[in-house]
Amino acid sequence: MLIHVAVSLLHMGNRVGIIDLDHRQRSSGRYLQNRLRYCELNDKTLLHPEYVVVEPSNQDSREIRQEEEQAALQQQIARMNAQCDYIVIDCPGRNTYLSILAHSMADTLITPLNDSFIDLDLIGEIEGGTLAIKRLSHYSEMVWECRKLRSLSQRPPIDWIVTRNRLATLDSRNNQRVHRALESLQKRIMFRYIPGLNERVIYREMFPDGLTLLDLPKVSKRGKNQLSHIAGRAELRRLIDALKLPDPYKAGMTVDTALPEMA
Repeated sequence: MLIHVAVSLLHMGNRVGIIDLDHRQRSSGRYLQNRLRYCELNDKTLLHPEYVVVEPSNQDSREIRQEEEQAALQQQIARMNAQCDYIVIDCPGRNTYLSILAHSMADTLITPLNDSFIDLDLIGEIEGGTLAIKRLSHYSEMVWECRKLRSLSQRPPIDWIVTRNRLATLDSRNNQRVHRALESLQKRIMFRYIPGLNERVIYREMFPDGLTLLDLPKVSKRGKNQLSHIAGRAELRRLIDALKLPDPYKAGMTVDTALPEMA
């Protein structure tokens, strides 16, 4: 989803940078490498975001390690802030100091979930029979702490968005139950629940070439008129509209020179 959002912003005429904090997996980087290779092999020109990886510090001292990581992240954000309209940060699935920093600095936080109660457990523990919320997850509590830190920095609140990814096309009982649970959770945890992207074979097929649905009309005649591609592009446009991202030309983009100390 991250690359599709980034490329959508590029197609809207924005300059986009991606900061990857997942230095082990680097799925965003591999996607963009495939994209560059596709352009070279097929003599095509496609829009590309700027991309950089921020590595964690290897210092033994926790205090020095956190200082180095905060300085490295802020340096990259300041550099991209001077030349990009939007900065997209790819956070790892594990809880790291860099990830906490990124969450506290984000204007918009997007949490994609697969259509499963296993993924829903990332947000909160659900009681099976009633779908009532038993307790918040560690991740939700971390987001709340980041919201507090952002408030101490006197910045606008984080717009936390939860969206369902890889939605099944059939309206199954599980689909309906996950939908009801998220509707209930958003009122308690204060996030915005918006529609996501359906499960489509084309999404998996495009990764080796680093393409998105918005690129297909430029690289293939078949991509212009195929109904599934048209529906997918409309779905992606609805997602971008629902995100309601801040307008960088109106609001401007700021970078914290100092953040509150984090435990």
